[in-house]
Amino acid sequence: MNHDVHDGPDALVDALNAALADVVREAQAEGRTPSVVLTGGTIATRAFERMDPDAADWSDVDWYWGDERFVAGDSEDRNERQARESFLDRLDVPEERIHAFPSTDGGLSAAEAADAYAAVLPTDPFDVVLLGVGPDGHVASLFPGFAQLHETVRPVVDVEDSPKPPPNRLTLTFPVLNHTRRTWLVVSGEGKAEAVARAAAGEPVTEVPATGVHGTQETRWFLDTDAASQLPA
Repeated sequence: MNHDVHDGPDALVDALNAALADVVREAQAEGRTPSVVLTGGTIATRAFERMDPDAADWSDVDWYWGDERFVAGDSEDRNERQARESFLDRLDVPEERIHAFPSTDGGLSAAEAADAYAAVLPTDPFDVVLLGVGPDGHVASLFPGFAQLHETVRPVVDVEDSPKPPPNRLTLTFPVLNHTRRTWLVVSGEGKAEAVARAAAGEPVTEVPATGVHGTQETRWFLDTDAASQLPA
């Protein structure tokens, strides 16, 4: 597990974007279309807004999401909408490369929508899974104490009573999140420092879900100095 500590949010997201561009270029040089799992949240959106259109061929990447709010397709709560507005539309990513979760507009129940998303996930490992971390240590929509933490069969599940609004969500489970070459956790701000320290200490997954995610090649934390402030010296 690597902790990359940067002097503020802008330095953090620039380092993240540079690393992501390196992975994309490397996969494309191997003749593969890279696959990346996106996260929502303030720091992720900040990173997406600062992505350099010339750093890589972002249009030849398969983009997925780790979780989504199960709301209407045009809702501002959708992680998909945030990503489209911050970089997917700006960088002319074709629709066939954008693999968004179903919304409530499709007439599916949350459980049916979860199964529908599971059907579009790749069988090969993701190249990168991006994850934010909440103050309570949650990742995607896997929250401390929730039954979804123990799911080992279903790749995608619904969450009906999320402690963060909106309450209805869809999320990848640990077996799928960990089917990745690289897991990158992106965390900014003093309010996340305790969760970062608890994950670094290896506290139980049931209490700090961020402890349970890892890549097969790399698990890397992109932190600013505030988020890293409670790590051991």
